[in-house]
This record gives sequence, structure tokens and C-alpha cells, in this order.
Amino acid sequence: MRFFWSKPRRVSSAHAGHEIAPDEIFLDSSNLPEFDTYQFEGRLERAISKKTLAIASAFFFVFCTLLLVRTWILQVKQGETYSLLSERNSLHHTVIFAPRGLIEDRNGVSLVSNNASDTHPEYPSRVYTAGPGFAHLLGYVEYPKKDSSGVYYRYEFKGKEGVEVFYDDLLVGENGAKITEQNVSGKVESESLLKPSRAGVTLTLSIDSRMQSAWYGFIKDVATTNNFTGGAGVLLDIETGEIIAMTSFPEFNSTVLSEGEDTLAIKGYVSNKAEPFLNRAVNGLYTPGSIVKPFLATGALTEKLIDPNKKILSTGSISIPNPFDPKKKSVFMDWRAHGWVDMRQALAVSSDVYFYEIGGGYGDQQGLGIYNIEKYLRLFGFGQANEDNFLLSTAGTLPNPEWKSKNFDGEIWRVGDTYNSAIGQYGMQVTPLQAVRGIAAVANDGKLLEPTVLKDGNQGRAYAKDLGLSSDDLAVVREGMRDAVRSGGTAQNINISGVQIAAKTGTAELDSKKQFVNSWIVGFFPYDKPRYAFAMIMEKGPHENTVGALYVMRRFFEWLVVSAPEYVKE
Repeated sequence: MRFFWSKPRRVSSAHAGHEIAPDEIFLDSSNLPEFDTYQFEGRLERAISKKTLAIASAFFFVFCTLLLVRTWILQVKQGETYSLLSERNSLHHTVIFAPRGLIEDRNGVSLVSNNASDTHPEYPSRVYTAGPGFAHLLGYVEYPKKDSSGVYYRYEFKGKEGVEVFYDDLLVGENGAKITEQNVSGKVESESLLKPSRAGVTLTLSIDSRMQSAWYGFIKDVATTNNFTGGAGVLLDIETGEIIAMTSFPEFNSTVLSEGEDTLAIKGYVSNKAEPFLNRAVNGLYTPGSIVKPFLATGALTEKLIDPNKKILSTGSISIPNPFDPKKKSVFMDWRAHGWVDMRQALAVSSDVYFYEIGGGYGDQQGLGIYNIEKYLRLFGFGQANEDNFLLSTAGTLPNPEWKSKNFDGEIWRVGDTYNSAIGQYGMQVTPLQAVRGIAAVANDGKLLEPTVLKDGNQGRAYAKDLGLSSDDLAVVREGMRDAVRSGGTAQNINISGVQIAAKTGTAELDSKKQFVNSWIVGFFPYDKPRYAFAMIMEKGPHENTVGALYVMRRFFEWLVVSAPEYVKE
């Protein structure tokens, strides 16, 4: 039984005293269990007030108004913007990685190529096909990088070391882009190319890969069997400035460093005391020893300090008063007593006494003095850097009074310092690249070249500086270097059939105890019509060792005559 009362009934006065019969009470009581109280049966309801209806109506009006305004903004005013955003939710821009430029040797042999990699499927990885002996020349790369969520934050290859970094702007190419349409489940529905990628430039190097590989093998073999820390060699075309071979031992693995995954191998490189990351040919700084003598001889002739035929006696040493104790003498030793030697002979046998005298002066023989020694070494390219050419990026050191004062607490320069500098000792440091460049200028009649590792890399630009030296003076120096090979001089071990070589050896003593030496050789060939200059060093070997740079070059020239005879033809 339901009761729907809109308002209480008024009891008339006539019935005000009417009593409710008991059966009326019991009747409602008996019906109570049938009420569905969850449907408000048996409950009295009160009508909603006009005030409440007004508030509710106002609320719904405002709500509907705001909803309509927002809908208008989204669909009319900003409809196009949100339409594009909605479209982009399913259209993904994807980078098309540009293949990095290939690298080949002067004969078209592949040195670096690209390959689709299992570990880097999105971009072509570098494949270093050149083999041992090329790591420092070629360098390595860093690949594009992803963050932890797999999103690329760097899209470019980054060259590191050698050709990969110095010619990075040519090798890098230009990435492309495409749009990929995906459905809600991530499946690709279609692709559209926005911009094609452009591959990097293929570089043809001036390097002969046959020569480089062979030379590296000879250096490695002598270094490991005779306890040298390392070694390096450079061969330069004295007409074009092109480097035909340039190698450094020990080295790293370009692939290992590019991929960066073999952490054990990389840690081994970092902890290796032999410094496999050091490009010894370009950045290695070494005491040159007697390989500076051809440059001092040129300076003495240019300054007209000595006739090339004048002979100086080497009894095995010279002595001068000791500045700290006049009663004693400072003795400067030759490596042996050579007797009377003129300039050609002094170069051939590497007489220290001869160069002490024309360098620092002795008795009636006037010397160049330290500033002229520095002047002529700088003329031949030593002691200066060229940041625009990675081959010449290391300056080295040429000692002088200011250098000594700065580095030795204000000590003054003495004639003994000049003597030691005249034979390439004391604080002097040079690179193999500087040495080959300097000796090339002796061989090509006084032109200082801008070296390049690109085939035809110097065409169309000024790459040779005329030093203004006398052809006759330079001929004397060349003759002395040829005598070092053919007339029982210090380089006679490379007097082999099939090629005529001119050379100058050098042995630079290291540390105060002189337990170790740098073994040098520089030179050029063929002698009658010079075309190529070379320089090489075997680094920090035992002082008593008789096998060094000269032996490496003998093996190299024996290989060259048989395997690449085009380089020894006159």
C-alpha cells in the first residue's frame, strides 16, 4: 500500500476529536513487510522547493553553455590545428641515415666500406678492410646515439682521429627522412619518402696499401723482437707532397673503438704503457739526434761559415773550460775518432766533432750559434705547427736561451748547450712527419711541401714554398748523404741492388743514464732523380741494441724492389 501525499491534510474541526481505531493501526502494520523500501515505498516524500530547482537549473545552464563554447573552440576555432595533431599521432617521421663516404687507396683498393650491421640495423656500420697498419691514418667513428628509451638524440656519425675526423665534412653525407603511417596497433600501413639521403664523398687516399702493410709488419717485427717501445715510418712524394705510406706501431683496432662494445679490449688500450692511441708518425715527439746534421750543414754553407771541402780533425772529442771550475774541462765526445773529415765525409760518417764546431764554433772555426741553428731548423719546417693540416698539428721544441731560462729556473745558455743542440740532443724534439718534410726539401732543391694524404690533394693550390737556398749547397748535402750509403758510412746497410738511396742515420740517447735510444733514419731515392723521401724511427730501445731503424729500412727496400718496382725506377 503506497501513500503519495503532496502535503499534510488539514483536519477539520468537525473531525478534530475523531479517534483512530485500533484496526486501522493494525491494518497498516500488517502491510509493512510488503513495502519496497529501496523504491521509497511506504515513505513520505516532500516536494522539491522552487529555490532548489532554480539553483539546479542555473548550474545545468552554465555547464551546457561551457560545453558548447569548448566544443566550438575545439572544432571551429582550433579545429585544423587539432586535426593535424591527431594525424601526427599516426604519422611518424623516420631518419634515413646517409651512408658514410667510402675510403680507398691510390690504386682503388678498399680501405673503409659500409655494411648493414646486426647490432645497428638502422644505419650502415663502418667496415675497416685495410688490415693492420692503418688505424692511426684512418681513425674511427662514433655511431648515432639513442637514449635509454630507444629514441635517437644524435643522428650523425662522428669522426674520431685520422682521416675520419679531418675529412669528416666530406665523409658524413646528408641524412634523409620518411613518414611512416601506423595503425592503432603499431603496424606500418604505408611509407612516404620526404627527403632522400645523400651518401658521403668517396675519398681516394695517396696511400699505397701494399707498401703501408708491409712497412708496418717490418716495424712490428723489429720492435717486438728487439724491445723497442714502438715505431713509425713516413714516405713522401717530393714533387706532389702526397704521402705514399704512413704507419705507426702499436695501434688500436678501429672497429673495436667504433662499436665501443668490447670494453675489455678498450681498457687494454687505455692501460697499455706503449700508448697505442699515439700516432707516432704525426704526433710523436722525439729527440732527433744526428738526423738534424743535413740541415745544419745547409745553414753553415748558406751563411758561408765553412767551405765544404775544408777538413776538420776529429780525435774523438773536443774540450772547453768548465764554467763552474776553470781548472777542469768540459769534454764533448764524438761517437768515434774519424780523423780529418770534410762536410761530405762528416755527413757520411756522422762526425759529432765536425758539427760541434760548425754549430757552436771552436778555435778558429766560426759556428752558427744557437739562434741560427734555430733559424735554419725552422726554415725546414721544425718547431712550428699548422692547425689546418692534421699532419702538421704538433710543433715540437727547438731549444734556445729563452726556452732554457723558462724551463730551468733562469739558468743561462752556455756553448755546451749549443754543441748538444748541433747534434740534435738537449731539449730538441721533432716528429717523423717534420723530419720527412725537411729531408724532402733537401732532395727537391729547396721546396718545403704541404703534405697531404689525398691523391691529387695538392692540385690546384699552392703547396710548395721555395726556401731560397743554393742548389750547389744542397747538392753537397745530398752527396754526403749518398756517401753515407755507398762509401762505408753509417747507412751502408741499405746499399742494395735495384735502388740508389741517400740517407742519414741518427741515434738519440735518452734519459740521464742513457740506457735507451731512439733509432732514426731519413733519406730519399732514387738518388740521381729523387722522387721520394722517407723518415722512420724505432722508439726507445736498449742502448746496446744494434738492430733498429736501419735494419727495418733494409727489409723495406728489399721488399720494394721486388714487390713495387715502379717506385724505384729512375
